[in-house]
Amino acid sequence: MFNTLIVDDNDAFRQSLHQILARGFPAMCIAEAADGETALQCMPAYRPDLIFMDIRMPGASGLDITKTIKSLYEHTKICVITSYDLQEYRDAALGCGADYYIVKDKLITTEISAIVAGIVSSHQG
Repeated sequence: MFNTLIVDDNDAFRQSLHQILARGFPAMCIAEAADGETALQCMPAYRPDLIFMDIRMPGASGLDITKTIKSLYEHTKICVITSYDLQEYRDAALGCGADYYIVKDKLITTEISAIVAGIVSSHQG
C-alpha cells in the first residue's frame, strides 16, 4: 500500500491534485489536510510515504511542518508545492528537509509520475 498526503489550504488545488493522483495511480491511498497541524495529527496513524506540502498556509508554515515531519519520519518523502518560483523558497524548502520542490503553475502529471515512480521503486527494492 502506498499512502500519499496532500497538505494545502486551497480546497480547489487540493482536490485537483487528488484527482490527478487517483487517475494516475489507482492503487494509491490519498488523504488530505487543509493545514499543517491537521497533517501532523494524522501522521502516526496514516504514515504517508509521500507528502505534497504547500509552503504558505494558515498557522504553521509548510516549511516548519516539513522540518517537524522529517525529524520524526525521516523516510517520508516530501514534495513542497508552491505558487512561488523563487530560489530562496527552493533553498529554504530543501534546507528544511524537502526532497522535491515543484511550482504549482508548472505542476504537470509527468513530474508527479516521476516522483511517485521513484519512491515506489525504492520501496520495492
